[in-house]
Amino acid sequence: MLNAWDGVARLTARFRPAKPERSATATRLHRGAVRLARRVVDLATGHPTLAASRPVAHARHEARRPAVLARRRSAVRRQLAIRLTSERTVPVAVAVVVLLAGVLSVGPGVVQPVGAAENDSQAVRLAIGGAAAQLDPAELGALLGVDGADALGSYVDDGTLYKPVAVDTSIESASGMLRRYVVKSGDTLTGIASRFDVSMMTIWWANHLSSKDELHIGQVLVIPPVNGLVITVKAGDTLEGLATKYKVTADAILTANELSDPNLIIGQVLLMPGAKGAPIPTPKITVASSGGSHGTFRYVGGSWHWPVIGGGNYISQYFSSYHPAIDIAADYGTPEVAPLAGRVVWAGWKDGGGAYQVWISHGNGLYTAQLHMSAVLVKVGQVVSKGQQVGRVGMTGNATGPHDHFEVWIGYPWKSGSYRVNPLRYF
Repeated sequence: MLNAWDGVARLTARFRPAKPERSATATRLHRGAVRLARRVVDLATGHPTLAASRPVAHARHEARRPAVLARRRSAVRRQLAIRLTSERTVPVAVAVVVLLAGVLSVGPGVVQPVGAAENDSQAVRLAIGGAAAQLDPAELGALLGVDGADALGSYVDDGTLYKPVAVDTSIESASGMLRRYVVKSGDTLTGIASRFDVSMMTIWWANHLSSKDELHIGQVLVIPPVNGLVITVKAGDTLEGLATKYKVTADAILTANELSDPNLIIGQVLLMPGAKGAPIPTPKITVASSGGSHGTFRYVGGSWHWPVIGGGNYISQYFSSYHPAIDIAADYGTPEVAPLAGRVVWAGWKDGGGAYQVWISHGNGLYTAQLHMSAVLVKVGQVVSKGQQVGRVGMTGNATGPHDHFEVWIGYPWKSGSYRVNPLRYF
């Protein structure tokens, strides 16, 4: 039996690697398989193996002479030979096979993955989107943003690196280029445009304004970075189609919007550099019928009619050296009337910030002027009576909020030698 066991040991040793590097788990499994195989041999032969009787043999060795031990070993060998030639030969062979299978299954060695070549390891194969490429460690490290040595641990056993590729779902848009401005007291479209170095019409178009009178304190305006239009891509729009529609080049659109993809997406906000929209509509002016264009007027004093109708108006700014007038705030469209009888000497638009306005001569070199109207209802030469409507309150020109900018002139307005006085001295 001892020689048989030695033969099994030598047989299993031939299948073991020269330098085993077995883990703790593998060692435990190996020992368990050996114990199981020994137990099978014990059951098949009816005698314990030498390993199982080792403690007893050791004790007898201490008590008996070496000659006795030698006779016992000889007897065990003869008994084993007899049993191996008996009907128990097959169970013993099965036990040996089980023992070999247990040893080989837990033995050390390099486990090759299914389908892996058994020669030297290959370079890393990068698979992205179905395509494959061979990369050396340096190239792999550059791709992953790590050292080449670190990159070697970033792929699976067969040398394939699966790198997730994130899909960029962001939309290239000019929205981030648009600035915002909150209207403050005294702001005008022209002044805001000058501050941001764009045209007044660019701000007009970007904010879809319909009247210069729309500005009010706290209003938020969109300010494009360049002159032109701001549009939103709709179904059916293409880069070439927009370029043709707004009379700009496709390259100019791509450059202004910093686009890398010429394919447009519905809802995308784009700048059309240099494009133009509709002009500012001219307010419709209703001219009242004239009561006669003749007659001379002489100012003889007396009470004046308050120039704005209604009880909701108030003085929002008084007369001063830097503001030689009074501002009477009122709702947009509130009627404005002549404070005294007189003849209209100016009616309509005038540059300089006052926009739509009416001047009336009241005789003896006394004139009144009402500015920033939303509508002018008289014409030059028309004679008006005290309290007759001449226009409507607005905020055209350099104005913030609807009001009647009311002036009293001594001398023809803006002529040499003329000047303005405080209107409140006449009310």
